[in-house]
Amino acid sequence: MAVIVTISGDKLKTDDTPHRILDLEFAYNSAKTAKVLDAWTSISPYDRIAIARQNTWLDFIFLFFYSIFLFLASKAISRLFGGPFGRAGKLVAKGALVAGLLDVLENTGMLITLSGNGSDTIALCTTICSVIKWLLALVAVLYVLLAGVGLLRARLTR
Repeated sequence: MAVIVTISGDKLKTDDTPHRILDLEFAYNSAKTAKVLDAWTSISPYDRIAIARQNTWLDFIFLFFYSIFLFLASKAISRLFGGPFGRAGKLVAKGALVAGLLDVLENTGMLITLSGNGSDTIALCTTICSVIKWLLALVAVLYVLLAGVGLLRARLTR
């Protein structure tokens, strides 16, 4: 799904939106969202607003898989390790689910903005949800990677 979402958003790259859909995710006020929407409605052989909508709808599928995967992986790892690392895994697992919920809110905000009904409040809420989502997802990915390294190291030293 990550590859599909990335490929589907490739046409959103312009001089003003080099980070594609992320430029909309982090557009924290109406002026910033207007700049993104202007870049996507400029002369182009593509309907970039439609592409952005499609990309956002595809992300609803992706968020389900990544949040559940990170939840299950963190939960399983928390059972393998004792002590603080194991207890942290339970929190990280819950954070992965929260990241998925925040992604739903972020996508909803972006769809509202893409429909022309955005506002400073919607832009700010979308960005806040996005930032927290990315932080929680990054923590979960790092937790899973660190646990994987720890497990690999333990097997190699046996």
